[in-house]
Amino acid sequence: MTPEPMNSESEGAADRGFEHIAEALRTQAWCVIPDALPAALCAALAGQVLDAAPAQFSPAGIGRHQGHTLAPDIRRDAIHWITGKTPAEQAWLQWADALRLFLNRRLFLGLDTFESHFAHYAPGAFYRKHRDAFRDAGANAATRRVVSVVAYFNADWGAEDGGELVMYDDAGATPLQRVLPLAGTLVVFLSEDVPHEVCSARRDRYSIAGWYRVRATTSPL
Repeated sequence: MTPEPMNSESEGAADRGFEHIAEALRTQAWCVIPDALPAALCAALAGQVLDAAPAQFSPAGIGRHQGHTLAPDIRRDAIHWITGKTPAEQAWLQWADALRLFLNRRLFLGLDTFESHFAHYAPGAFYRKHRDAFRDAGANAATRRVVSVVAYFNADWGAEDGGELVMYDDAGATPLQRVLPLAGTLVVFLSEDVPHEVCSARRDRYSIAGWYRVRATTSPL
């Protein structure tokens, strides 16, 4: 299925969802929205990731550039970077850029760029508790992550299937919410402020993880 371009009606619906996201980020640093993605976009992305050959995914690591390394004791998912090579990827990047512009208007975040990848958690895969960015780590970096986005593509997922995303308070001690990775669900949070983990999956689990970045000199929220 090829998702249709956004029109005035779909843009209005997106703005209403984006307003919810912006207000939640402003007041509590995170939000979880079921059925947040347009149905055609969700179906197109699900079709692509579910049909992808295992060879298209690579084991995920931790760290960036020279510091990047595989760490199976910390994370065991496999990823495929989204570059806009398919109509589904192009539609996803269009949607993500519309959200970027909206958050910049509402929250003055100065978000510059967006990157994202598909993620596959095979049975037994997990990602230990972590933050997507650290407040004191950006001084020597050209850009830093500010807002994280997660979208899910798993039909009929129950608690018995594991694989929940667990978000914690800033201290990393108290769970804020456990999120089942049900198709269409969207999670958005401030990258520096919300420690989180992915519990061990008991069946194949598919998602997108993405990050909006700002230049290191741009002030955060």
